[in-house]
Amino acid sequence: MSYALTFTATETDALWAEAADAAEALVAGEPDAIANMANVAALIWQAIPDLNWAGFYRFDGEELVLGPFQGKAACIRIPLDKGVCGAAARLRASQRVEDVHAFPGHIACDAASRSELVVPIVAGDRLIGVLDLDSPRPGRFAAEDQVGAEALVARIAAALAGA
Repeated sequence: MSYALTFTATETDALWAEAADAAEALVAGEPDAIANMANVAALIWQAIPDLNWAGFYRFDGEELVLGPFQGKAACIRIPLDKGVCGAAARLRASQRVEDVHAFPGHIACDAASRSELVVPIVAGDRLIGVLDLDSPRPGRFAAEDQVGAEALVARIAAALAGA
């Protein structure tokens, strides 16, 4: 497989579909979850515009621990009762936040972040972690971004679990 990925879609749903196809191809046959997370974080960083952070937090059974990402240095550990990532993991439900400064308990790893989309990664009934996307643009993530990110995660969850 060539790792020179090109994304041509201009509509949000089509761009996420291209990214999901590429992510599925990148992780195919690779059993290492960390390697898969690293490649998918880079792919999302390349494919999705207006991000200042894209990556993963892994669930260690107690809290979220920083995984592979693209962007500035980040918080290393996040309790499930803190921040947008903690809420997504605790509730096992995506969190789309238009203004992170209005989110109670928001953890500001990068002061430039203004909006956030966090999608839980669940394989079977086991929480693997979360995909975290931040943008310096308020209201950056639309419902179509959430649907697209959830579909991408669903397609590769087993590979991110190391299965």
